[in-house]
Amino acid sequence: MLKTIRSVAVGSVAAVLLVPAFTLSSASATTADTGRHGGRSHAPAPQTLAALGKKAGLRIGTAVDTTALSGDAPYRAGVVGEFSSVTPENVMKWEAVEPERGTYDWAAADGLVDFAEKNRQLVRGHTLVWHSQLPAWLTEGDFTAGELREILHRHITDQVTHFKGRIWQWDVVNEAFDDDGTMRDSIWLRKLGPGYIADAFRWAHQADPKARLFINDYNIEGVNAKSTALHELVTTLREQRVPVHGVGIQGHLGVQYSAPHDIADNMLRFDRLGLETAITEADVRIPLPADSTKLEAQAEGYGVLLRGCLLTPGCNDFTVWGFTDTYSWVPDTFPGQGAANILDEDYAPKPAYGTLRQTLALAAGRR
Repeated sequence: MLKTIRSVAVGSVAAVLLVPAFTLSSASATTADTGRHGGRSHAPAPQTLAALGKKAGLRIGTAVDTTALSGDAPYRAGVVGEFSSVTPENVMKWEAVEPERGTYDWAAADGLVDFAEKNRQLVRGHTLVWHSQLPAWLTEGDFTAGELREILHRHITDQVTHFKGRIWQWDVVNEAFDDDGTMRDSIWLRKLGPGYIADAFRWAHQADPKARLFINDYNIEGVNAKSTALHELVTTLREQRVPVHGVGIQGHLGVQYSAPHDIADNMLRFDRLGLETAITEADVRIPLPADSTKLEAQAEGYGVLLRGCLLTPGCNDFTVWGFTDTYSWVPDTFPGQGAANILDEDYAPKPAYGTLRQTLALAAGRR
């Protein structure tokens, strides 16, 4: 694990980190200067996001499409070359690992963990308890509350035990709130009540006491009803000695909406509780077609998320939800929108990539 060793005095560096980020062009990021004798100079290659993040005391991660990882060489090279942590995009979700009751399929998830270990990357496990991507046998079954509680207990125990000692952070509970701050109407809340959240963390901790356990959600970047409700919940859980260690802030933004410029204030609320934080699923979608103005707005969105993390001492990971538009989930989910990642479909860097590099370099230079 990369120990977070940066110390941030918010008042002294906020002005530095909150200035408009300088954008690196693709050429400046990849091409060496020409020497005076007509040949190429031997200038060092640009540092990767992972290397810059290490200097800033931060893991830089990506969600991974395991099909692309096995079949697309440029994609695989990008995962290895730019990132120091990985998150399985889908292969650790319940419908993938237990498509039939009692029958587990760990192959794809095991492959990703093996790959990460080979390349000295940490793994964020995603996700143990969610209302979505559940197997049909679970959602269509007529289980009593007692039966469902035991099913959930077994699932968490089996999955965390299977990967014991190999997962850095688990997203234990994912998207438990609605935007108004009320708890999401899910199979878990309806049948088990709000106590399922504390149970899930206790069971995960019992299965792997060394894993860091997170509650993860979207639209909690700024101070709002949802993030405040989550803050109140984790405060209560901590008072009850429930082993919740961190809060995952997803970071799914769109250029048509205001960027969450109060993100640092929000994240510091969780920091003061002694909790770790992470940006877990960053992307910034664009109403298509993309143009230079939208791409600059996208870069600022990524920059706001990263600067919020860097201004929060307990923030230890910044993960983009995929790094190339080739495999983005956005167009299928938000018709008419896309181009949400830091590289385009040809793996060329966008202004957002340069913004992340420059922001990390500025933070590292002032440690």
